[in-house]
Amino acid sequence: MIGYLRGEAIAITQTTANRTLLILEVGGIGYEIQILPRTIVQLPALGDTVKLFTHVQLRDEVPYLYGFISSAERDLFRQLIAVSGIGNQLAISLLDTLDLPELVQAIVTGNSRRLSQAPGVGKKTAERISLELRTKLAAWRSQSHLDDAPTIGIPPALGEDVEMTLLALGYSIDETIQAIGAIAVNPDVRESRDSEVWIKSAIAWLSRST
Repeated sequence: MIGYLRGEAIAITQTTANRTLLILEVGGIGYEIQILPRTIVQLPALGDTVKLFTHVQLRDEVPYLYGFISSAERDLFRQLIAVSGIGNQLAISLLDTLDLPELVQAIVTGNSRRLSQAPGVGKKTAERISLELRTKLAAWRSQSHLDDAPTIGIPPALGEDVEMTLLALGYSIDETIQAIGAIAVNPDVRESRDSEVWIKSAIAWLSRST
């Protein structure tokens, strides 16, 4: 399995199937990697060094490479394609339409309307994604024993949504608990019952703390 590739960005092309491909030269070999369309603005100039976290899939014995800016983005892609009826292009559509925190939050909170904003994702598909992945995230949260950790200043149901979202974004249990405790002292956050307010505040706090 190829975890990531680091090399020189040679070219970016758009296929007739509306797929965005990056040619990445690594050790004299040019790898053709499908990326999210919005990844283009996050890449350095052509000729510069790029690191992409990769997912490899074999179809008819032909390897296909998918590249992502972060390991969290790549890992969520893998979670999405594990859902029944969700192929690679639908997963890419979801990741390209919603920012990572927004997408995870929509899954955790069962916001099918937001998930349906992605081209090709209907209401039933959105509901299936939320049902299957929320169940996995809830099991992950339980196995991590986050249920037993005190989250002061946040209602239990709201806290569960915030915790699962932060865990799915790759933050550790300790980071999650510390962030929630830190932002709960802010009256504007503490009085809010909108999980998005808590999540954005937690991510901002974690970004400052690293």
